Amino acid sequence: MDAISQQQLNQFRQQAAAYIEFNEAEWIIFIQHLSIKQYRKKEHFTVPGEVCKTIGFVLSGSVRYYHLIDGKDITNYFSFENDYVSSYKSFLTGEPCISYIQALEPTTILTISKKNWDAMLNNPMLAYKIERFGRLLAEYYLICYEDRVTSFITQTPEERYLKLLESGKDIIRRMPQHYIANFLGITPVSLSRIKRRILV
Repeated sequence: MDAISQQQLNQFRQQAAAYIEFNEAEWIIFIQHLSIKQYRKKEHFTVPGEVCKTIGFVLSGSVRYYHLIDGKDITNYFSFENDYVSSYKSFLTGEPCISYIQALEPTTILTISKKNWDAMLNNPMLAYKIERFGRLLAEYYLICYEDRVTSFITQTPEERYLKLLESGKDIIRRMPQHYIANFLGITPVSLSRIKRRILV
């Protein structure tokens, strides 16, 4: 297992502060439950049929969430640096995953296993904050899901692309065009037409 650097711990602590803040005594105990893993390009974080036993925090790199339907992969989300990554329902319930999560480039993820998560929930010093952390992460995932579903109901593909330009520049810059088209629910040809119209 690779050692976690102080810089990586600081990066996580800074981002986690949006959800919870640890005092120094709590932090010393908390970091004992962390691990780190390097993922090669196209290596999977989760696959369908297996239980997701880990929640992660992307220190560097990116991942893609997708389903395989009739041999065709359907991209439904991306996570980049400073994002959390998990098949969270599977992580919480112990039910098998229904989607893939795959590294799109060399990716470093800080991880907490379900075993360690449960151990922290049973630790009197950490229990309250870990419970709060889990609830706020669940809210984060719910908001992301609702925003995604709402965009397909209320926006045209062109409006979704314009929104992506405003808020998802990492996706535009770093992802292959066919993944972006798939994420928007259109074909690469349709995406090219939208881009041409916007540039006119």
